[in-house]
Amino acid sequence: MVKLSDAQLSRALASLPGWKREDDFIVKEFHFKTFPAGIKFVDAVSLIAESMGHHPDIHVVWTTVTLKIQTHDEGGITKLDLSLASRIEKRYAKKPSRSTA
Repeated sequence: MVKLSDAQLSRALASLPGWKREDDFIVKEFHFKTFPAGIKFVDAVSLIAESMGHHPDIHVVWTTVTLKIQTHDEGGITKLDLSLASRIEKRYAKKPSRSTA
């Protein structure tokens, strides 16, 4: 896997609402109405990540779940990271208990 250029990453992030670059990660906060709703989302993310063999850093604070994604072996952001973010977005869009992200 090859790290993306700044231009490639900028174009790709334009199609992933709310995702932004922080250093060598792509990051997004997801907000939920309740703590259990956030944990259910984390469970769904874990299944997606496991199926891809690619796992985000997950930080949970009450009703906010922050995901940080990087291809650690490459020390930066690759197409695999964007693919994981895209699959997470599709899952999040189906979540009825979400609030604003």
